[in-house]
Amino acid sequence: MKNIVTQTFFILIISTFCYGQNSYKYSQPKNLEDGWETSNLHSQNIDTTKIYQLFNQVQSSKNKLHSILLVKNNQIVIEEYFNDHSANKQHDLRSSTKSIRSILLGIAIDKGFIDSIDDPISKYLKNLVPTKNLDKRKDKITIRHLLTMSSGFDCNDWDKKSAGQEDRVYKKKDWLQYTLNLPMVNEPGTVSNYCSMGVVLIAEIISLASKMTIDTFAQQYLFNPLGITNISWEHTSNKKVISSGKRLYMTSRDMAKIGQLILNNGKWNEKQVVSKKWIEESTTPKTKITGIDYGYLWWNIPFKVGEKMVVSKTATGNGGQYIMIFPKLDMVAVFTGGAYNSQEDKLPFTIMKDIFLPAFVNKK
Repeated sequence: MKNIVTQTFFILIISTFCYGQNSYKYSQPKNLEDGWETSNLHSQNIDTTKIYQLFNQVQSSKNKLHSILLVKNNQIVIEEYFNDHSANKQHDLRSSTKSIRSILLGIAIDKGFIDSIDDPISKYLKNLVPTKNLDKRKDKITIRHLLTMSSGFDCNDWDKKSAGQEDRVYKKKDWLQYTLNLPMVNEPGTVSNYCSMGVVLIAEIISLASKMTIDTFAQQYLFNPLGITNISWEHTSNKKVISSGKRLYMTSRDMAKIGQLILNNGKWNEKQVVSKKWIEESTTPKTKITGIDYGYLWWNIPFKVGEKMVVSKTATGNGGQYIMIFPKLDMVAVFTGGAYNSQEDKLPFTIMKDIFLPAFVNKK
């Protein structure tokens, strides 16, 4: 996540995108009767020159983008797919699933399954207790600590030497027990390191508290109200993966529904799916990871557009899976891609900064 919008690599890519003949033909996104309304980009009263140049180059050059969607004022105005992807094709969300798990936790609190994020995790993981590296500090770990990646466990996905690094854990037989057995390296709540296994524990807590697998819980309380049916829960690991450890596979349009739910403070079609209080709390910065503001599994990423600063509430996933919410612009942007473990997966941030945001911030 470091130097998201400043790297020369991405500036060069955008420079390449913004030259050449303009053969791109814009079409208003189709009405698929999936709960979305659409609108014509040209009704937005913006300069579309760079947007056309962008898509002209994306369609005619080699890249790892799979989809770009833009929602403005509750309507899809841009919807483009690349590299054999389409509106009905599911995409592996990778760590963007974490932000959706944050929504699920908020619902679990709203419904009374979980009392408070300040509860110790041991209150819900009653039959799961550490059997190695016994440490009194583990008794202090709360759900809040898992949400802010500050459990204190030796768990850092961005440090290959960390015992709890996700690729190491994927090789283990029992992910939950292994995570609870990790050594402690910090006092809970003091240091935030990116830790996927902590979020797996959150999913397991929701599951145990509700007596429902996480996929069943999500379908009943989140996806059904949003009219989302084309989904699956899977994982790239060759081993059998517990329900709480699986990631979401969704369409780009349904990812946009998640973004719109956040933008609308937990409402979809006037129905309060998750409380406004939780949306505000979970997307407000609570800590920093690699210098970037982080809430409860949601990033707060700033974009400087001219003299203005625009902040996005963002879900991010390896390979270029992003749900970006811009409350001040009433806008949601969705990107999917296949740039796994590559710096090219940050390209959407530069597209937003140099092309989309200037168009809407500096309207005609």
